[in-house]
Amino acid sequence: MVFKKLLGALGVGGPSVDTVLDGGSAVPGGPLSGQVRLRGGQSDVHIERITLDLVARVEAEGEDGESEGTVVFDRVTVGGGFRLAEDAEHTVPFSLTLPWETPVTELYGQALGVVLGVRTELEVAGAKDKGDLDQLNVSPLPVQEAVLEAFGQLGWGFKSADLELGRIGGTDQQLPFYQELELTPPAQYAHVVTEIEVTFLATPGGMDVVIEADKRGGLFSDGHDALNRFTVSHHNAGGTDWNAEVDSWMKQLVDHHGARHSDGHHGAHHSDGHHDGHHRSGPGTGAVVAGAAAGVAVGVVGGMVAAEVVDEIGDAFEAEEEEGGEEEGGDE
Repeated sequence: MVFKKLLGALGVGGPSVDTVLDGGSAVPGGPLSGQVRLRGGQSDVHIERITLDLVARVEAEGEDGESEGTVVFDRVTVGGGFRLAEDAEHTVPFSLTLPWETPVTELYGQALGVVLGVRTELEVAGAKDKGDLDQLNVSPLPVQEAVLEAFGQLGWGFKSADLELGRIGGTDQQLPFYQELELTPPAQYAHVVTEIEVTFLATPGGMDVVIEADKRGGLFSDGHDALNRFTVSHHNAGGTDWNAEVDSWMKQLVDHHGARHSDGHHGAHHSDGHHDGHHRSGPGTGAVVAGAAAGVAVGVVGGMVAAEVVDEIGDAFEAEEEEGGEEEGGDE
């Protein structure tokens, strides 16, 4: 890879940096490893700190409509405290653990349109510069994949995926945003539900599956949202009839207009709270990948290919930084 010059705070002729992530996709709660490769500039410098930011393009709703911004959802110092000589090369290996709520960016190799990145920041003599940005690919955990596979087998179609700024009431959500996977109903539910939004909130011990249904109105009633929360274990990913399980969730959600109870499957429980703030939105930039059937994610339509999402990440983040509209989140 070509080393990327730091021409901002560190000045022309300063050191350059290239962060290389190890191959393959990461998973929520799993390790992310790689190397930060430095090359000295026109003079010796003291590298005070090397920091990696996990960043995401997140949607927010306000009075003026929807907007998008960059959110830092984790920040880890991976090195520093050494001298980098003129024109010298230095490599700093790293390994960190992704937050359990890290969004999923792909399913069965198909990009979902969610944009995550790893941004490298160098601190030299008190000056900081964001010198490198790399795309972060995240595959689902086994239990997440099992749930989505069941939805696909039951005839639910994938509509879009996006990241929403805010929190879901009644949950132990840790990140300042959550992922919504929007699915369209099969024929048996199409008369009562226009779409559902599925959110995974994983922890080391298991995962909450939050399902919100946009229910159609009847002759004497308006449409409304219904929300349930179900808790599953990571250990049950391969030993559960997920088609039956997921179908039971959906029957509860549509059969009970209050949608405020569950029957205890896998220790399932529910949230009496709706999403805090603004909880529904349309797909954001690059966030529509239309497909259907087995495993939810199958084909891509309209000529959109995964490479377009890959090419978009740099432009999306850089444009946000130029506007100075970055939002910080997560642990510092």
